[in-house]
Amino acid sequence: MSVTIRLARVGKKNAPTYKIVASTTRDKRNGKYLSIIGNYNPALKTNGLNVNKDKLKEWQDKGAMTTKAVVDLLAGNYSYIKYEPNKKVEEAKAQE
Repeated sequence: MSVTIRLARVGKKNAPTYKIVASTTRDKRNGKYLSIIGNYNPALKTNGLNVNKDKLKEWQDKGAMTTKAVVDLLAGNYSYIKYEPNKKVEEAKAQE
């Protein structure tokens, strides 16, 4: 059984927050998880990240793979981009 450390989306519509969880690779994004490692709130301007480093290290020692988003988030390089569904249409109209 392969385990990944990844983000699971929670929160209201248009106001997401994320749990950093350890889950099997076959489970869905918001499905069952083995352990909660931390959480991330992109709406907070200052340090919306809370991580239990002991649990993170424990799961990595057991061989859990970490997704790119979580690696970037822990390194401080992650930038949250809010989804805007009509952005491409507006850009095309501006170029005409």
